[in-house]
Formats: sequence, structure tokens, C-alpha cells
Amino acid sequence: METSTPIGHALRQAGIGEVRDDSTTRALYSSDASLYRVPPQAVVRPRSIDDVAATLDLCRREGVPLTSRGTGTSLAGNAVGPGVVLDFSRYLNRVLEVDPETRTARVQPGVVQADLQRAAAPHGLRFGPDPSTHNRCTIGGMIGNNACGARALGYGRTSDNVVALEVLTGTGHPLSLRSGTPADDPMLAPLRDLVARDLATVRTEFGRFGRQVSGYALEHLLPENRFDVRGLFVGSEGTLGVTTEATVRLVVDAPIRTMVVLGYPDIVAAGNASHGLLGFRPTACEGLDSRIVDIVRERRGPSAVPPLPGGAAWLFVELAGDDAAEVRDRARAMEKASGAIAALHVDDPARAAALWRIREDGSGLSARSPRGLPAHAGWEDAAVPPERIGDYLRDFEELLAGYGITGYPYGHFADGCIHIRLDVPLDVPGLFREFLFEAGRLVAGYGGSMSGEHGDGRARSELLPLMYSPDAIALFGAVKEVFDPENLLNPGVLVDPRPLDVDLRVPAARKVREGLAFRYPHDGGDFTQAVHRCTGVGKCRADNTGTGGVMCPSYLATREEKDSTRGRARVLQEMLDGRLVTDSWSSPEVHEALDLCLSCKGCLSDCPTGVDMATWKSEVLYQTYKGRRRPAVHYSLGRLPQWAALASRAPRVVNALSRIPGVAAAGLTLAGLDRRRTVPAFAPRTFRRWFADTLPQRSGTGGPVLLFVDTFTEYFTPEVGIAAVRVLEAAGYRVHVTDEPRCCGLTWITTGQLDQVRKILGRTVSELFRAGMPIVGLEPSCTAVLRSDAVELLGSRSARAVADSTTTLAELLTDWEPPSLEGTQVVAQPHCHHHAVMGWGADETLLRRAGARVQRLGGCCGLAGNFGVERGHYEVSVAVAGTRLLPAVEAAPDDAVILADGYSCRTQLGDLTTRRGTHLAELLASRLPVR
Repeated sequence: METSTPIGHALRQAGIGEVRDDSTTRALYSSDASLYRVPPQAVVRPRSIDDVAATLDLCRREGVPLTSRGTGTSLAGNAVGPGVVLDFSRYLNRVLEVDPETRTARVQPGVVQADLQRAAAPHGLRFGPDPSTHNRCTIGGMIGNNACGARALGYGRTSDNVVALEVLTGTGHPLSLRSGTPADDPMLAPLRDLVARDLATVRTEFGRFGRQVSGYALEHLLPENRFDVRGLFVGSEGTLGVTTEATVRLVVDAPIRTMVVLGYPDIVAAGNASHGLLGFRPTACEGLDSRIVDIVRERRGPSAVPPLPGGAAWLFVELAGDDAAEVRDRARAMEKASGAIAALHVDDPARAAALWRIREDGSGLSARSPRGLPAHAGWEDAAVPPERIGDYLRDFEELLAGYGITGYPYGHFADGCIHIRLDVPLDVPGLFREFLFEAGRLVAGYGGSMSGEHGDGRARSELLPLMYSPDAIALFGAVKEVFDPENLLNPGVLVDPRPLDVDLRVPAARKVREGLAFRYPHDGGDFTQAVHRCTGVGKCRADNTGTGGVMCPSYLATREEKDSTRGRARVLQEMLDGRLVTDSWSSPEVHEALDLCLSCKGCLSDCPTGVDMATWKSEVLYQTYKGRRRPAVHYSLGRLPQWAALASRAPRVVNALSRIPGVAAAGLTLAGLDRRRTVPAFAPRTFRRWFADTLPQRSGTGGPVLLFVDTFTEYFTPEVGIAAVRVLEAAGYRVHVTDEPRCCGLTWITTGQLDQVRKILGRTVSELFRAGMPIVGLEPSCTAVLRSDAVELLGSRSARAVADSTTTLAELLTDWEPPSLEGTQVVAQPHCHHHAVMGWGADETLLRRAGARVQRLGGCCGLAGNFGVERGHYEVSVAVAGTRLLPAVEAAPDDAVILADGYSCRTQLGDLTTRRGTHLAELLASRLPVR
């Protein structure tokens, strides 16, 4: 790997913060959430403002560009640059002060918006603007783009909520800028003269409507606005200066909040109606098309979308106030005046949150177009005066149809801002450029803005002459000259822009279709298209475990971009590009990025774009080691079912050997495992032996069901299988098992031994298919293989039939009346694959129907199959467990049941706590009448 660049070396020699210029890091930061790829020469993660100033000074002396970055959620290419990238999110991420008297907060630029909300909440305050990325975007990034979010109607844009800024200009000059106070620094005299010479242009072309974000906000410099340079800096996309601190305004949330969902026949009708609702003082008015709601149902199941009123498009309107009766009356009056064909009032916060979640995930969910093709950012942020949005939507739909392009429109309709990703074929020369210019002309014709909140970046800066006069464009250059005369700060953005169709990431990637182990049926059989599912929206950097999410456990443990789902995807994308990461599948950068991937599959369900990093990791391991010697752990844990079958012939001898300290430690070392782990004991009698021995005594007389006996149930915990048989027979089923022991091949999959998997899994699927009966799985990861991986690996009709026939225990028992669990507290750790592939809803429903009090944990246990046992992973494995599982277990009463269907989850509990994990089958069986 390349370990040093000239600027990186110079930065280290200057003793600046944390400098990284290895090729893995440069690959991680080569993209933000946009289409653009611009690898930096180095990344600096400053620990202090002095580090920021020193970096800026060195870049100026060396003539190296500098780009400021928060968490890289920018959709327009605002946060990538060819020189040094300053990542503020790692260290300069603190809330410095919350002042409840002045209702302000002082923050560092890298603080995440949701963290500011948590700091302000004890005082009954909040920061108003709330982009859909609020749980990972930074305040500095919001300042850079002048972000707004769904509730801008109630709270305004970021520029309306920034009281003061501390910045360093491109010349290194410090400025302290405050709202309401004319800036009087001598260096600003040329800026004042510029505006004074061209007042007519500024007054007529800028600040025409609220979502006019494109270009520089020169209206703030007018005399009547008291030469507010602070307002100019908000939305300048890091091209004029580097923000080092901000003081922001906080607001009081109204105590009463209700949501009204208004249904319309189509998106144009919804747009036409939205402006008329402003008189009812909504805090939010968001438009959604039926197509994006359908994709949520398809991806997450029908239960993911609460009931909606009739229509093919909806306005989600939020009203707030201090008096419940007044808010209720206002909501009813608004419904009557809305022209909606149907309406629904939602007062339940949980139900409203589920609806808002559709909107929040819009950017990721819409990354696949209605035709199932990749859909791209670039024209996802246009805005027009709100009263004209319906007409604009109609004309925009016609423009799309003319080009044969599709997408899911949604956005801030009452603000006039539309978000959409489009399936423009980027491999057709010139089409992307031609379409964007046509779309820009359409918006300009409506008096609109190329950007309504995301900024112009590399995607739209070249379009600015479509909406601004030559005089205005000249002003932009002159303003840039005042603050950054050497054009070091975020070059190619706003002033002297890069062409919008260069530096595109996707077209530069080589196509990989041949020789793959997995079929990638949802991506046209193309590994490249699959990997580019990751658009970079960065949900994997947010802690979603509090709401039952899993993604991304290793990032939550290390807080390193390398260990996020997005970071890994970026390195894989760079591997396919081939210019920075050059050794393809065996690249050290690729294996470094994938090393701490737990293969938990959390991203498959939690990432709105459907990333499946576990599958990609298996493919990489397969391609890397095909025909080559593998790491020891691939032979030990990767072929665990074979070793377990051998050990089962003399389990007592094997168990005795594993209890001898020196022998056990040596065995773990030879196998590539961590010596701090324990060797699990083999059962003295396998499940299948018990099943055969007790067959004459069992009484199931109902419909047949085939119990899939996985390796862990068979050789390590037959008590789980025995309990399952009791439960199934109590539910009226006649239990069968396969004639021969069969394996799903899970451990071969996770270690990338995919040629063997196809043989093993092929035999298993054939026998399960011939059985022709419902299949119930007990080990979630093995059940998930039958439900998902088998289809992607084999692609056969029998694999699809087996997938359709396979259920979890809870899914099978949907109509069964379970034994009472009244008074039982259950702390449940759903297995990651259970959560990601099958969903845990049926289990929770069954437990609650039985009367249990259920605390469902999010996050991963940290063992994740072989991951936490492998040498080099122990500390991260324990840290992952510490995210949710260990604190919850420590806080649980002694009589609480720790429910963990996954063998790895129960093993982690046994290794790290004194509590025992219980399988659902064991819990239910323990409450059945004794036979």
C-alpha cells in the first residue's frame, strides 16, 4: 500500500493533528454521497483549531487545495477535493456550551445534529433545522450547504438559525461574524465596495424565495440587511473559509404535535395543493409519491407502512401548538380546505414516526428507480417558488418522459423543493450533461434555483449561468477573490466550476460479471452494479440500535470510517476503478477494509439502498483465495461442520482434551483463534440420535413439518432441537428430519469457500425440495441461508421453492395459542441475520401474545459466527457487545429471560457474562405441561 504523499509527509513534519495519506484512507474519502470521485492527497483529522490553522497555512504555502468535510453526506460533491480533506467529525465534534437563557449553543463544526439535540433537550430546547440525515450530518456541513430539512416551514433554514461564526478565510485571516451586527473587519472593505457598485443585481436576483440556495447568498450583504457576512458564509460550501466554531439559535418545541396525511390523485395535484396550506401554519409539509411508498413495502414488508388514506400521492403535514384543541381545530379546517380526496389524522407519535421514517430514508430508498435500475443524485434538489410547484412537477414529468428517465419524486412541497434520484444511463456519452442542462433551463424558467438545500457542489455549479446573469456570475468570482484569492478552498465548486460530467465514479468502474460465485439477481448479475448500491448517504454511521437496528456494529465500536458499511463499499468501488486500489480482489486496502466486517447482514435491512456487505465480503474472499492457500481459520471454523461431525464420535474425549489449559490454548492458536475464547463443549448425544431413539414415543398427529437440523443444534445444543420438537408437537405438527445430516454451508459462506458451498448447499436444497413440506429453522443464520443465500448462490427453481417454504419457529406458529408467559420479562437479542433476512416481528408478536414483557435490543452481540473468535477481533467483538447487549444484560433482573436464538449470541453471553441465553423454543417448551 502507498503510505505517504508529499503533502502528507509535510503535514506530519509540521506536527499537525492526525494525518492519514495511505491508499485505504484516500479511497475512503474519494467520494461523499454524490456521484463524484476525487481522491484526496491526504486526510487530516484535526484535534484543535490550531491544527486547522496550521493545515490551512501549509496548504497555502504548498499550493494544495483544502476541502472541509463533516460526515460526507453531501449529495452534490461538496465534500470531496483533490488536495487535503479536513475531517471535522472525528475530534472537533463537541457541544461547547448550551445557554438556556439566550437559547443558544456553541458548537464545534463536527458535532452531529442529533448530538446537539440531545444536549439541548434537557433544557426543553432544540436546533430547528432537521435534515433527513440528522442522526449523522454535522452542523458544519449544514452550515456549508444551508441545510433546511422537513421542518423549515416552522424553524427556518440553517442561515436563519446561526447566530455567530468563527472562520478562517482562504488567506488564513480569522473572522468573527455575528448576526445583526455589520461586519467591520478591514479585510472586508473590498467586499463592501463590490456590493455597493452592483446593488441592482443583488436586489433583483438574490433572495427571491426561501429555497434559493444556489450560488452565494449575496442578499445578506445589502445595506438594508446590515452587511451580514455571516449570512453570506452560510451556504458558501467551504469555498470562502473554514468554519471553526458556530453559535446557533435554539428553539422551544411546541408541546402539541399532530400529523395530517392528505391523499391526492397524483403528485401534481399534491403539489398544487401544498402552497394553499401555508395559511394553517404547518411546521412541515412533505410530498410523497405512491411509488416510493411501494418500494418501502417491497423492501421492508407491508407492516413498514402504516395505513394511508386513498390516493396515489400524499402530503404529510405536521401542525404544532400549545393548545390541543386549537391544533385539532386547525387540522380539521386544513383538511376541509386542502382539496384532498381522503385524509388521515395521526396523533400517535410512534405511528407518525413510522411515516416520517419513509420520508427520512427517501434519498436511499429511491436509489433504485421504478424500473429497478440504479438511480442517481445530481438533480435531486431543485426548487421553485412554492406557488408554482404543481406546474413545475407536471412539466418535469414530461421532461423525464421525453428522455425515458424515471424516478420517485418527494420533498418539501410547501417550500417548493423537490428531491428525486433519476436512472439516467451514465454510460451513454453526453446524456447526463444534456439532461441536466435541460432540467436547469426548466427550473430557471420557473424562476427557481438549481439547489434548494443540498448546495451546488460539482453537480450544479456549472448550471448557475442558467439562473443568474453574467453580472451575478462575475460577482461570485469577485467575492471568492476577496476571501480566497489563491482558489485553495474547495476548488471547482461555485466559482470556476468543474464540468458536471467529469469525475463521475460509476462510469469509470470496470464491469465484473464473469466468474462470480453469487448471482446478484437484483443487480443484473453485475458485481459492480451491486457495489455501487452504496450511494454514501451514511446511515451506517448513525447509531440505529436504539430502534432495533443493527448496522453498522463495527463502526459503532471503532468510530472509524474504514469500519462503516459505506467505507468498505468505497474501497470496493475504488478496487473496481483500479487507479488508486490496484491489486483487485487481493488488494491490501480491500482486505483491511473488510477485516472488521462481522458479516452480520445488518446493512441488508438497515441500509436504505439494500447493501449486502456480508455477501460482498464472501465474494472477495472467494476470489482472493480461489486455488490458493487460505488462512488457518478458514480450515478450522470455516469447515466447522466437518470437524464437529468427527468430534461427535468421541465427544467426551474431545471435551476432556479441550479442558486441558495448554492443549486448548495451543489448539486455538493453531486454528487461528483468540486464546481468550473458550472451546465449546460437544453434546454427549447428538440431536439426531435423540430423535431416532425417541421416535416411537412421540405423538405428533397433525400436518407434517421438516425440522432443519443445523450443525449447532445437532452437535452442540441438541436441547434446543428437543425443545422445538416438544413445541411443534404441542402445536399439532408431525415433525420430520432429513434422512441424512444436511448442512446449509454457512461457515463455508462466511469464509468465502463458495465452490464447496454450492455442492453442500445443492445437496441440502435437493433433499429439502423433495421432502415437499414446510421447513422450520432453529438457528437464525442457517435459516437465513435457506431463505436468501441459497437463491443467490444456486439460482435454481428448487432453491426458490425451499426459500418460500422455510420459516422461523415463530412464523410457523402464527396461529398457535402459546403457553402463558405472564409475568415473564424477556430481554431479547435478535440474531443479526434474523433481523436482516426474516425480520423479528413474528417473534415479538408471539411473545407479547403469550403475555411476556419484551425488551428488544438492537445491535449485534459481537461474536457474529466466526468473527469474534478469530485472532485479532476480540477487542472489537467485546466493544460491539458493549454497545447494547452487555449493558442491557447487566441491568436486567435476575429472573429475566435473556432470549437469544443465535448460537453465537448465546456463546458470547456465556463468554462475557454470567447469564445464560435461552432459545425461543426452550422458553416456550419450559411452559408446556409436563408429559
